[in-house]
Amino acid sequence: MSKFVVNNVAGESGRKLPQYIAGLAASGGALAAGTFLGWTAPTDKPLTVEGEYGFPVSDEQFSWVGSISNLGAALMCFPIGYMMKLIGRKWSMLAMVLPLVLGWLLIIFAENVAMLMVGRFFLGVGGGAFCVAAPTYTAEIAQPSIRGTLGTFFQLMVTVGILFVYAVGAGVDVQVLSIICGVIPLVFGAIFFFMPESPYYFVEKGRYSEAASSLKWLRGAQYDENAEIEDLKQADEKVKAEAIPMLVAFRQKATVRALAISLGLMFFQQLSGINAVIFYNSAIFASANGGKEMSSASIIVGGIQVVATLLASVVVDKVGRRILLLVSDLMMAVSTILLAVYFQLKQDDPAKVDDLSWLAVLAVCLFIAMFSIGYGPVPWLMVGELFANNVKAFASPVAGVFNWLLAFLVTKVFTNLKDAMGEAGVFWLFSGISLLGTVFVFLVVPETKGKSLNDIQRLLAGEKLNADEPAGLPEPRDERDERPAQVA
Repeated sequence: MSKFVVNNVAGESGRKLPQYIAGLAASGGALAAGTFLGWTAPTDKPLTVEGEYGFPVSDEQFSWVGSISNLGAALMCFPIGYMMKLIGRKWSMLAMVLPLVLGWLLIIFAENVAMLMVGRFFLGVGGGAFCVAAPTYTAEIAQPSIRGTLGTFFQLMVTVGILFVYAVGAGVDVQVLSIICGVIPLVFGAIFFFMPESPYYFVEKGRYSEAASSLKWLRGAQYDENAEIEDLKQADEKVKAEAIPMLVAFRQKATVRALAISLGLMFFQQLSGINAVIFYNSAIFASANGGKEMSSASIIVGGIQVVATLLASVVVDKVGRRILLLVSDLMMAVSTILLAVYFQLKQDDPAKVDDLSWLAVLAVCLFIAMFSIGYGPVPWLMVGELFANNVKAFASPVAGVFNWLLAFLVTKVFTNLKDAMGEAGVFWLFSGISLLGTVFVFLVVPETKGKSLNDIQRLLAGEKLNADEPAGLPEPRDERDERPAQVA
């Protein structure tokens, strides 16, 4: 037997290698999403200043090019859930290759700003759908002992995609960069075509023999899949039996409070300025008088994001959600205060900052690291924990739509705010919002680490959990909820 075969204390058995392969294959969609998220940073100056495409692109027009993909992503939060139920997780993701390729083709052969905008919108449609479908698929194919590890693949590959665009964009022109990015969804489709459908989808449809075949692929030919299929049947029957209408759900105190916390976390996540920093960090470095000697700064930022995301996946179940959110938001506020001070000094007297260009770079790096370790992944994790299983299907997409719309707002108005308030004023605003977010977490957000879903629902309903009350074994979390991953 393979060394990936284990028999743990819970009686779990089966080969793990096929599950890692399928999880990584699904995360190829995250790589594609990361490329469109990071694309604006290396293309801003070539398109708006250097006129690389042969037609003028104003700063205002580029703000639309950068932000409109978020509208496409928001548009897909609800439809992709229905698609996954109708045609399956696998074919829903394969179908998203079409808008991604179409989007890149429009950008590659763009003859005007309208083609760039439509191309970016299609990229948002495909990338936003992956942010829902890929985590769902990964959670459904993985056994409990490796579900957490496979669950980190998606966000990690998003950050790898952003880093990839930063690195490649530093050495090629916009059209070549877009061609390279356009190849990625095609490679994903060619690989993922050979992966199995989620066994949970087959059970939902009553296609038990196909569910057995899927499990044999994922766990190995020697795996006895009957017990797991029975578990999946029971889980499906429970979800269907506990289903309640949306209006009834939103009259429950626990659901209302969970929604308020989730939307609050999404608000402070996006209004911290993360997408402005991700999409426009090249412009920030240029404004900081970085010049050519800082051309690698965006690549460094992307590398920090990858490393910090890895670190977050290791510590989130050890130190707790609240402490990560508090430290993350407070340090993001410190970072944007440093940026505000730098640009304030530059505005008052440019000579004062001749030797301080490193300060802006340090502040951006600190901001990205602190976001990636806390306020990036944790809000999405808590969306999965705060909502009861019978309301996740419609509550989680609400949080996703709200997040993408806020991402659109911040990305779109960043240039306008910068023109109206100055760079210093914008970062003073972001720092104030981050400080408010810290207060929000301290006063409103509960700690969910180590609590079962039942305990979390009791806590949200206003019940007090006794400190000496035995926690028992946490019930299995339904990690198949259809929720998007973090935007950036």
